[in-house]
Amino acid sequence: MNGRDRILALLDGKPVDSLPFMPITMMFACDRIGAKYRDYATDYQVLVEGQTRTAAEFDFDYVNSMSDPAGEAADCGAPVKFFPDQPPALDEANALLTDKSILSGLKVPDPYASPRMGNRLRALALHRQRLGQEKLIEGWIEGPIAQAADLRGINNLMVDFFDDPKFVTDLFEFVLELELSFARAQVASGAELIGVGDAAASLVGPRFYEEFVWPYEKRMMDGLRSIGARTRLHICGNTRPILGLMGQLGCDIIDLDFMAPMAEGRAAMGPRQVLLGNIDPVRVLRNGMPDEVYAAVAECHCQAGDRFIVSAGCEVVRDTPLENLRAMLHYAREHAVA
Repeated sequence: MNGRDRILALLDGKPVDSLPFMPITMMFACDRIGAKYRDYATDYQVLVEGQTRTAAEFDFDYVNSMSDPAGEAADCGAPVKFFPDQPPALDEANALLTDKSILSGLKVPDPYASPRMGNRLRALALHRQRLGQEKLIEGWIEGPIAQAADLRGINNLMVDFFDDPKFVTDLFEFVLELELSFARAQVASGAELIGVGDAAASLVGPRFYEEFVWPYEKRMMDGLRSIGARTRLHICGNTRPILGLMGQLGCDIIDLDFMAPMAEGRAAMGPRQVLLGNIDPVRVLRNGMPDEVYAAVAECHCQAGDRFIVSAGCEVVRDTPLENLRAMLHYAREHAVA
């Protein structure tokens, strides 16, 4: 089986020759080709080269197209700071929607004509040209609360939940339109799987998550499926209070960060949900020894069962020892699913 076939077979409940291997690499992949991260984030050819060579070296089953969460917001007009060898960062103190009235006049940009979204579309097209059907190609969008925080500023948004819930829902409606437009263009450019990063969802607590965030995540996932995309949800941080709700979204893949035990995810989401993760990317994957990494993956597999994809809980740290990443690969390739 090649990587694409392996992932799709697992998602469809079919036998696979080994567990899929899908670590998130961005800075790690950039460093493997000796590039500066500003170039990786802004030049699709650099990103594709980093992903392609890293996926080949470590036998990943997929390639991704993400570099940072600031792309869509930047194309909407949000101020973004760029650095030579670090990810771009949104300028929180000067967030685009510091003045809430700006939202009423904000328009969804054309992804094809926008600098940063267009760069990702070109990356996906080049992935498809280079890889064909060999590895699964993943696009990426920001989730409802993550993108809302990028546009409004995370601190302002947290206050808005209490002071102006109508503004929050209006902002989420804009985000939903923005992200589904971008996802549609990514699928047309070659993405078969769309990852949704909604990191701030772990910060609001279960009540606000259920009332505000979950309904828009559900509409986003339904919208992605309607355009033919497989779906993946990635929420960084401690998601233990909302695991059950996450499991009701109908995602093909749900990532668990290391703070949410696999056993709890499986119990909350049932036997059919595919879970990805979730060893600690720093204390275990970066700082541990290869045998410790191997054992940690084995424990995740034991807790998750065979509806499981091998990965760390979040991005592979850029200076992760190569032998530790290979230990994850070895575990994945040694375990088939009947």
